Amino acid sequence: MATIKKLPQRSQVKSADTWDLSSLVADDKVWEREFTRFQKRTSGLSKFRGKLAQDAKTLATCLKYDLDLDRLGERLGTYAFLKTTEDQTDSTYQAMLGRFQNAAVNAAQLASFIRPEIMAISQTKMQRLMASRVLKPYRLLLEKLRRYKKHTLGEKEEGLLAMQGEMAQAASKTFRQLHDADLKFGFVKNEHGEQIELSNATLAQFLHSPKRSVRRTAFQQYYKQFAAHENTLAATLSGSIQKDVYYARARGYDGALHHALYPDNVPQTVYDNLIASVRNHLPTLHHYYDVRRRKMRLKDIHHYDTYVPILSQLDTKYSWKKAVKQVIASLAPLGEEYCSVLNQGLSQRWCDRYPNEGKQSGAFSCGTFDSDPFILMNYKPEVLDDVFTLAHEAGHSMHTYLSAKHQPYQYYDYTIFVAEVASTFNEQLLSRHLMKTAKDDHHRAYLINRDIDNIRGTIIRQTMFAEFEKLTHEMAETGEPLTVAAFKSVYQDLLKAYFGPNFVIDDELSLECFRIPHFYRPFYVYKYATGLAAAIALSEQVLCGGQHELNRYLSFLQGGCSKFPLDVLRDAGVDMEQVEPVETALRHFATLVDNLDALL
Repeated sequence: MATIKKLPQRSQVKSADTWDLSSLVADDKVWEREFTRFQKRTSGLSKFRGKLAQDAKTLATCLKYDLDLDRLGERLGTYAFLKTTEDQTDSTYQAMLGRFQNAAVNAAQLASFIRPEIMAISQTKMQRLMASRVLKPYRLLLEKLRRYKKHTLGEKEEGLLAMQGEMAQAASKTFRQLHDADLKFGFVKNEHGEQIELSNATLAQFLHSPKRSVRRTAFQQYYKQFAAHENTLAATLSGSIQKDVYYARARGYDGALHHALYPDNVPQTVYDNLIASVRNHLPTLHHYYDVRRRKMRLKDIHHYDTYVPILSQLDTKYSWKKAVKQVIASLAPLGEEYCSVLNQGLSQRWCDRYPNEGKQSGAFSCGTFDSDPFILMNYKPEVLDDVFTLAHEAGHSMHTYLSAKHQPYQYYDYTIFVAEVASTFNEQLLSRHLMKTAKDDHHRAYLINRDIDNIRGTIIRQTMFAEFEKLTHEMAETGEPLTVAAFKSVYQDLLKAYFGPNFVIDDELSLECFRIPHFYRPFYVYKYATGLAAAIALSEQVLCGGQHELNRYLSFLQGGCSKFPLDVLRDAGVDMEQVEPVETALRHFATLVDNLDALL
């Protein structure tokens, strides 16, 4: 009889394979005490109401009080969130997170006077206040805040918007619960005849199978659940987009995209240039799909044929210890301190390593100013991409570690725009390392194939997602209904353009737009594309340069949000307002495709 493998219950997972969250809070009992302290301190904000324009000392005291409260809340909220990701069917931590979110919304309401009062201070008086020594630690913070003056409402309106905080997360929370907890996909027999539970976490494993019937079955069976719930999923995604449009209009932005780009001071030309550059290079992508089809000896090519390595017969199994060893070795160019800290964290309990029933799918890094930078993985030894995912998330975690070490709390939390540089930079170094130690041309071809798919997935695929977000938000802004048919039509057109005329677009694939978690975090995905483009350029500089280039890159990792992201990247050595970084990455992609075609 075929072996049936089910995911373990959370209680069955070895503690050594889980993260140790004690650097956040020691345990649930300590969390409760700290949570009570957080609630009590929240009420103390009211003593500053109406007084922020009095003098520099009062303003500085208020800012410190608010930041200290936020710092405490960061630990509490992160602990509750991470506990929910361990098993999303555990209502205990869902309730804990809900209680914290409610308290955080209350804190935001009580603090909602701060921004309007600061905005109301005249420019002349603000310049006088900013000259004071006590406000020196907060000058950049205040300068960034004052940028929002024309988008800040009155105290009453700000209070009303703050009250909506928890409600605004309803669409995202509904999607998460449906996607990660309620949808059940059954079992699929793998190429070894084993019955494996199909889930968000194991789908990639099936799509990497060398047996086409396994890939096709998993793909079709997975999307049957999305077809069965497409109306609910469309309504949920529509609600999230309408929320984005509402907040943009409420604050007087030109649109949801303008609202999303404003905090990073990124001009829309960066977004539009990315889409235009990728569109111009789509023939190269279409050529790659034809190379893949020919090398896999397929009559036609489907989406479920695009993840399995072309040389799928190669043994690429990496145990956790072996994966950590390879990642650390690849990052040696970043210096002893970087590698020593990371090795200790990965070898101990920064990371929650393996899948278990109810665990959140995918991977992420999540740290705080006062804690270890934690990593959630669903690591599978037989999937090489998971080694790269480990390097990716380790890049985020070390970025957090170094920024917290070198910046004060108010400037340590770097933006997502630069975060994706640190993570994909590590992937570039890992790829170079594995290429150097490859046993033969077949192994090198395997790694080139992986590099191609990385650029395809990170730059080109994410740009397709970015274009979908732009189009659907524009539809909402012009009053077009966001129905199941509308979503699928937009997505179908994009699929045809990006995959090309000789690619078979299965009907199920139009449902993909309903399963992308990032669509509930608007205009986020484009940063993956710009991040990898910057990372390719910076990794070349570090590997080919000297101590100056390394110091410049490490300073970037230590910079947090002490400057706007485009300025931090310029200091590191790359200008993302120009088209050249993206064009360079896409030309590199074309070279890799040609090399693969020749090598195979």
